[in-house]
Amino acid sequence: MNKKTIVVKFGTSTLTQGSPKLNSPHMMEIVRQIAQLHHEGFRIVIVTSGAIAAGRHYLNHPTLPPTIASKQLLAAVGQSQLIQAWEKLFAIYDIHIGQILLTRADIEDRERFLNARDTLHALLDNHIIPVINENDAVATAEIKVGDNDNLSALVAILVQAEQLYLLTDQQGLFDSDPRKNPQAKLISVVDKITDHIRSIAGGSGTNLGTGGMSTKIIAADVATRSGIETIIAPGNRSNVIVDLAHEQNIGTKFTAHHSDRLESRKQWLFAAPSAGEITIDEGAEQAMLMQNKSLLPAGIVAVEGRFSRGEVVKIYNQAGKNIALGMPRYNSDALLLIKGKKSQEIEAVLGYEYGAVALHRDDMIIL
Repeated sequence: MNKKTIVVKFGTSTLTQGSPKLNSPHMMEIVRQIAQLHHEGFRIVIVTSGAIAAGRHYLNHPTLPPTIASKQLLAAVGQSQLIQAWEKLFAIYDIHIGQILLTRADIEDRERFLNARDTLHALLDNHIIPVINENDAVATAEIKVGDNDNLSALVAILVQAEQLYLLTDQQGLFDSDPRKNPQAKLISVVDKITDHIRSIAGGSGTNLGTGGMSTKIIAADVATRSGIETIIAPGNRSNVIVDLAHEQNIGTKFTAHHSDRLESRKQWLFAAPSAGEITIDEGAEQAMLMQNKSLLPAGIVAVEGRFSRGEVVKIYNQAGKNIALGMPRYNSDALLLIKGKKSQEIEAVLGYEYGAVALHRDDMIIL
């Protein structure tokens, strides 16, 4: 049963329903829908806002100076409240959740990117629902993704999701501001995000969260370029998550650019300078170029430079020609120890293993 992977992002306004605290009955309804899809075999990842709102309520709405430290204080207190709220509700359905706190640094650093990706896949493979939030308690302006809309797009890329749902207090994207123009019409499908689409998205719509419609458009742009269909939909609509998963037309759908889904994901991955070189034998070269295969340790002849797991390296054939770029699953020290060895020997040599391949086909561009 190989159902699609869906990332669902909940804004603060969706979780609080406009009140100053988390709305437990509404969160219960969200969990009921996700539990249904989970039991149907869908792989669901939650990106949740609401930590600061939860912290403010838990501390009985204290008067704090308007500083970053105050926000981080509220996030530090509220994060545990938020995750407990999700945990208690999912426990009713005997579903386990796993919390991951991320910052932009976790996604831009190659090794941390791979570690986050491996953790997410391990959770999903073991039927545990990942619940993700930005690590607001430690994030500074420099390392913040900035809002959970964009975080959810990056998470969707991390888990190679088919769909991203941005649930909000709006019905979707309108052709003009529905609060000012009663004649505003909902745009049901956006094939291409143009300057016109960006301009009608306008500014932030709610004072509770940090994201408005404009951040959702930016997130949709990032996700659709990587082949992920994105839908902005009303979080308070009855059964919205289940209906979206079953292909009902709700809100505004941004169609995915499927021309070369994997390559567009790779272009995003490979925006880094190369940190080292791997030389491979003729058999490995044939397997990679002709049969679209991953690189096994047995095919590695030489390793140059010092690099971490997940940093970009150049791959050369024995004639000295640069034939590919890739992100190895092992660092340079480990590759020096396992080069020329069979995959089943990796654990015996290293004392651990990150899988049978030295460099996976999905993390490689043939030049």
